[in-house]
Amino acid sequence: MSSLAAARADNFYYPPEWDPSQGGLNKFNGQHALRERARKIDQGILIIRFEMPFNIWCEGCESMIAKGVRFNAEKKQVGNYYSTKIWSFTMKSACCKHEIEIHTDPKNCEYVIVKGARRKIEEYDAEDAEILELPTEEERGKLVDPFYRLEHQEEDLKKKKEEEPVLVRLQRASDARHFNDYSINKALRARLRSQKKRVAEEEVASRKRGLGIRLLPGSSEDAATASRVKFSTKFDENRKLKRALISTSSIFGGPSGSSSTDNRRLELESKRRKIKAGKVSNLLAGGYKPSSWAKSGVSSGRHRA
Repeated sequence: MSSLAAARADNFYYPPEWDPSQGGLNKFNGQHALRERARKIDQGILIIRFEMPFNIWCEGCESMIAKGVRFNAEKKQVGNYYSTKIWSFTMKSACCKHEIEIHTDPKNCEYVIVKGARRKIEEYDAEDAEILELPTEEERGKLVDPFYRLEHQEEDLKKKKEEEPVLVRLQRASDARHFNDYSINKALRARLRSQKKRVAEEEVASRKRGLGIRLLPGSSEDAATASRVKFSTKFDENRKLKRALISTSSIFGGPSGSSSTDNRRLELESKRRKIKAGKVSNLLAGGYKPSSWAKSGVSSGRHRA
């Protein structure tokens, strides 16, 4: 080896305190050759890199785990099918740390989900999808028989004529789709850029209005709905105040000698009602808080006393 570091990396370095009678380096260091992967080897468990064989649904959070996603799984033997071992793979999903256990099925050459998930079953109709339906294993076995092929030759020719237009149409669609891939990619990227620009403009406009959410562009329905909304004007407010003063005033007149005093009292009472009505309107509009209104009322009462 060229250097000590390279020798250690390749596991060819033997320290000075090592003696051949002590065995190999792994025995000398007190570790397994597989290191961390064999930390449960005394329980018959080996840590491996397991790849999901099909699409599944996680029962912990109902998220889909796609085919080909890899996990650090605990592999152990759980049985035998004749002389073939049945292996168990236990792993935790990355989305919610839910435990999933999958066993091998040597009889059917398949994997079986034992717990923690369920297989995603994808069924479709070949006619609706406009694809060719492949023959089953039973039909493929019959095709080996020359008499079977001779008996069904006419049916196969008829089926070929029926499915030929579908194949031609699919081939033409594929050729048209991939004829000018540069233009298709260019149009797609331009559309994505315009969409990102529009979203950025809407976010800026929302921030200017002091909103934390992005507003969608306006439509004719929004304009029609906004036109039907009517807000009370100052004329309506004055009319409500006058009606309130009339309904609260007395219908009986006072003595003739005290007309000026009564007029002064009525004027002060009307001003006081206007002030209270203004406070109520401000309270409803969010101008004052009930606590501040109560404090102001208490202080004014003290001054009057």
